Amino acid sequence: MPYLFQDSKPRPPALPGAARATHSSGKGYEELRRECLRKGVLFEDPDFPACNSSLFFSEKPPIPFVWKRPGDIVKDPKFILGGATRTDICQGDLGDCWLLAAIASLTLNEKTLARVVPPDQNFGPDYAGIFHFQFWQHSEWLDVVIDDRLPTFKGRLVFLHSAEHNEFWSALLEKAYAKLNGSYEALKGGSTIEAMEDFTGGVGEMYEVKKAPDNFYEILEKALKRCSMVGCSIDTSSAAESEAKTPFGLIKGHAYSVTGIDEVSYRGQQVQLIRIRNPWGQVEWNGPWSDNSPEWRSISPSEQRRLSQAARDDGEFWMKFEDFRVHFDRVEICNLTPDALEDSTAHKWEVTIHQGSWVRGSTAGGCRNFLETFWTNPQIKLHLTEKDDGQEDCTFIAALMQKDRRKLKKLGAEMLTIGYSIYESPGRDGHLGKDFFRYHASKARSKTYINLREVSNRFKLPPGDYILVPTTFEPHQEADFCLRIFSEKKAITEDLDENIAIDLPEPLNPTPSPQETEEEKQFRALFEQISGEDMEISAEELEYVLNAVLKKTQNIKFKNLSLISCRNIISLMDTSGNGKLEFSEFKVFWEKMKKWINIFLQFDFDKSGFMSSYELRSALKAAGYQLNNYLLQLIVLRYSDEQFQIEFDDFLNCLIRLENASRVFQALSVKNKEFINLNIGE
Repeated sequence: MPYLFQDSKPRPPALPGAARATHSSGKGYEELRRECLRKGVLFEDPDFPACNSSLFFSEKPPIPFVWKRPGDIVKDPKFILGGATRTDICQGDLGDCWLLAAIASLTLNEKTLARVVPPDQNFGPDYAGIFHFQFWQHSEWLDVVIDDRLPTFKGRLVFLHSAEHNEFWSALLEKAYAKLNGSYEALKGGSTIEAMEDFTGGVGEMYEVKKAPDNFYEILEKALKRCSMVGCSIDTSSAAESEAKTPFGLIKGHAYSVTGIDEVSYRGQQVQLIRIRNPWGQVEWNGPWSDNSPEWRSISPSEQRRLSQAARDDGEFWMKFEDFRVHFDRVEICNLTPDALEDSTAHKWEVTIHQGSWVRGSTAGGCRNFLETFWTNPQIKLHLTEKDDGQEDCTFIAALMQKDRRKLKKLGAEMLTIGYSIYESPGRDGHLGKDFFRYHASKARSKTYINLREVSNRFKLPPGDYILVPTTFEPHQEADFCLRIFSEKKAITEDLDENIAIDLPEPLNPTPSPQETEEEKQFRALFEQISGEDMEISAEELEYVLNAVLKKTQNIKFKNLSLISCRNIISLMDTSGNGKLEFSEFKVFWEKMKKWINIFLQFDFDKSGFMSSYELRSALKAAGYQLNNYLLQLIVLRYSDEQFQIEFDDFLNCLIRLENASRVFQALSVKNKEFINLNIGE
């Protein structure tokens, strides 16, 4: 059951220095390495074995791959040779250009690179065939260990490799990322921003180049100065255009890295240039300012050296910024902090993180188009209390990320279309119901619903309380999610579905009445007929009594109550402990039963004898139970059918078990209070 709500309480971001070991042995990199050195063996990773399952999950390898260690491929392997640079990234036979574009950007920031690729690794005397890399995943840093066996064909690396044949950091990094996501095949196709965030824990922003602001050059310049990671791409109009080459040497549907931006003086005028890198390590722009274009003849050799301009077929090229805006469609920027690139001031940002789930039948309500279920989505309350300095509003970024979809590809999972809406809070606590959303419009929302791993947007709203509703576009779609709120001033967030409360009426005690009602007379006659002189009935006899009575009830359609339900009823009502129900006990239960029937009918909108599982939260609240998402999801999984419907017998069972559980809880609370009072008395 992969999509089950866990702890949704807001969490602080992970500390920069802390990375959790992920190996199945529970041991960290250093312990595993020392163990191998002590035994005199090279590490072999059982979590990501050198076999086909680590390569592909939907097909057999197209060629016979051979797994080899770097020392079996070249004579003198090096981890990093002459520093890790963007020219160390050359794409192999795997459609993961999005990842390679992010790695190329990673090499531009030495400190960030050292976090992902710990530099104290080599093929020297302490070599043990083990390496490790660190990635950010859903609010925490993970330390991923691998062995150094790499897939080869005819003695050459098949996938990512360096231009220097004896340098292996980039190939090993790709392997660690493949392990993180389940296989090499899982890396096929993606968005550069996804890997950028995994390398930094940063927050992404996307720009449509044709709609970008007038100061877009300055935005990109500031991004690169702040060591933000920047990627770009050209849209395709059909699948057939994917990786199609344009007349200018650019590749459609392909991920590029932006590696520099600068100005040069050309024939008395300042010209804005941008430097782009193709992760293939070849195939470049052939228009103005390309490697061998005549424009460079007017630029001095010293200026060319300053710009690192060289006419090499290495996949990197300069182009005029105006041409960039014409030919490219999308830019992705991963900021190491959420500071706005349009703003010249750096800020300290507060971050809170919520973990949650959309679970079919209970909390997977879909977007506002589906009003009947939209309200059942998780709801997070956002308290904006302090205005930005010198401003009237509060700035925050809401970043919604769906978790582990790439890892779940082998099970058929795809990226879901996700987004969110933000509403002004009505000022009351608790999960907001359907009517609130029917009559209130959102104050803000994500720009679009899109099938990317993360959707993030920047907002400015007046101080106050707001409700953020994260959703999939379609209802009934399951996924775990992580919601990050970045705010310039401290913002308080809370999950509206976290509290559990029980508000039941006082138990009814049967009191002798001078005159029985007509209903009671009928029950007594039926009891006497079935039970005999002791006026007690077993579970089997109770099943007969209830089904006989309920069949005469015209306003409810239902299948027969089950024997299990009747045993549960006796368990709830039997005060003598003899496993039978006395008539007085039955009378008390029947009053409960009538109330529960009325509640069921209230939410059986089409009078079909079934209630939508999405209405269960409201039905249970009407019966006195306020549950958090975790309990609600468990109950729906237990009692609803494949169409997310709950029949009366299951609803009855659910209420009986909840009441039994609440009695145990109350009894334990009383005992704890007595224990505390005794200790205080001593």
